Amino acid sequence: MKTEITAIITEFNNVLSGRPWFGRSVYDMLEDVKESKAGIQPGKEGHSLIELIWHMNTWARFTYKRLQNSAEDDLETSEALDWREIDPSIHTWAVGVAEFKKINAAIVAKLQTADDSLLDVVVDFREYNFRFLLNGLIQHNIYHLGQIAMLTKML
Repeated sequence: MKTEITAIITEFNNVLSGRPWFGRSVYDMLEDVKESKAGIQPGKEGHSLIELIWHMNTWARFTYKRLQNSAEDDLETSEALDWREIDPSIHTWAVGVAEFKKINAAIVAKLQTADDSLLDVVVDFREYNFRFLLNGLIQHNIYHLGQIAMLTKML
């Protein structure tokens, strides 16, 4: 059965590129960010736009690697990259957004081959199941989208 997986895929796609209830989609908002503003640090404690996109990439990649049952990018590796040091020659806004879109497309493609039984499987390196992880990733994207929206308006 694929009832719940299909619902998660629909919600995932809606938040990323559809017409979510809360407003503009993630991809739509990301397109508004000007590369020249992406590295600006708002105050002493806030994250820049570039830090946010690479943080979002880390957890999307972690999710994808867990769906693949891959030993690559274990929890320790992901946590080390979580709020990584940004190297402007590598971690550009355009590259970050392209990676975000690519990894999320890969997650959706992987989910399309799964059935609802996947959702009860416990995630490697965690004490929760894929249902919790996938819904959490959707929520994570919405949370950081709010930050991106605020920073974009401020800058």
